[in-house]
Amino acid sequence: MPEALSPESAGGFAEIHLPIEPPFPPMDAKSVEKIPEGRDYQYEPKWDGFRCLAFREGRKVELQSKAGRPLSRYFPEMVRALADLKPPRFVLDGELVIPVGDHLSFDDLLMRIHPAASRIKKLSQETPALYVVFDLLVDDKGGLLAAKPLKERRAALERFVRQYASSKERIRLSPATASVAEARQWYKTRPGLDGVIAKRLDRPYESGERTGAVQKIKKLRTAECVVGGFRYGSRGHEVGSLLLGLYDERKLLNHVGFTSSIHQAERPKLTRTLEGLIKPPGFTGQAPGGPSRWSTERSGEWEPLDPKLVVEVQYDHFSGGRFRHGTKFLRWRPDKAPEQCTMRQVESESRTPLPTF
Repeated sequence: MPEALSPESAGGFAEIHLPIEPPFPPMDAKSVEKIPEGRDYQYEPKWDGFRCLAFREGRKVELQSKAGRPLSRYFPEMVRALADLKPPRFVLDGELVIPVGDHLSFDDLLMRIHPAASRIKKLSQETPALYVVFDLLVDDKGGLLAAKPLKERRAALERFVRQYASSKERIRLSPATASVAEARQWYKTRPGLDGVIAKRLDRPYESGERTGAVQKIKKLRTAECVVGGFRYGSRGHEVGSLLLGLYDERKLLNHVGFTSSIHQAERPKLTRTLEGLIKPPGFTGQAPGGPSRWSTERSGEWEPLDPKLVVEVQYDHFSGGRFRHGTKFLRWRPDKAPEQCTMRQVESESRTPLPTF
């Protein structure tokens, strides 16, 4: 088996001699609330995947995570795709994503971080990843581009992809635009995007820095959910979190996550209200208590409720039938019928925008 196709040990990187070598801290983005305007900006989609730097020297390929850890052994199909490119040396920056059907699956990305090589190989064949590239740090001749402004790096990246990767299934060029109107349209209407990235065209690649040169504007989404159950807090006998549900097309109430951002002063009264609604089964479809990669609370101890209460929550990601993180409580919605709280609210959130750009 060629060296580039042999997964490296998760403990370190192979020795690579390039102007940039792993581990190399990627340039980071500063969170802002509004998309900045100006002729000095380039706008790109914010992808919901694994940030990844790709290093190639000869037959050696190394993939590095945002945290500076090796990823090569977890994505052998991507190592193979990068090793098949004609130039023998380069460094790319981008995002690893896994399309499944019409959406990008973060769950399937997480499943790749597995100790068994046989499991990784199986998953790489069943759900292969894509590498969406958005920067070129070392060009095809081994020249350092990181010190050059983004405007020059983007032009070099587009030439690189056009010349070497335009026909490659596993490597895609991330879209970019100079139009703030188009960026706002992406933000508002493109399903599956995590938000928008605004980058200064006149700035170099600032390794490890989080400055105004790169700004991220994340989507903040809301959903109305049925309270299908609750958990007591770890101390005392007051509510700790509300268990959230959404109805599927079969009219079954499925557990999709939780919210615990309840004001302390409201907890005693809310606990009494919830205890008056305790009634099995609570959730009639997917219920709490089964194995979940997102679980941060005791999974087996919860109280089922008569599904009468509706709450509006704010969330950042919905994938694999769950809110990926805990949600933020916004308000009660007594005006909303529980039956109206369906999966349709969130079913388009993770659809992949790749084919439609």
